[in-house]
Amino acid sequence: MKYKKWSLAEKLEILGKSEELGIVEACRKYSVSTGTFYSWKKKHDIKGEAGLKVTYDDRSKELKQAEEENRILRKLLSNKEIELEVQRELLKKKFGTSDPRKI
Repeated sequence: MKYKKWSLAEKLEILGKSEELGIVEACRKYSVSTGTFYSWKKKHDIKGEAGLKVTYDDRSKELKQAEEENRILRKLLSNKEIELEVQRELLKKKFGTSDPRKI
């Protein structure tokens, strides 16, 4: 069976129809499992409509973008630190001093 994503309006309609038709009949009519229905009902009872909204998709995309940006910035910073360390070592060898900042 194919997975279906339900919109907020559809979820609210199904919850509303369950009061008229009964839970089992509403679940059959809309092809929703009773487990899914009770999960929606519990979320609706606790948080109202906000509990039924799907928010994880947007957040996860933003999180993945931020993690990728963070990875790139860390790599750039690491490369720059390595480059600076190599320059310091070359200055030490060239001028024979232990502290290149005195030059």
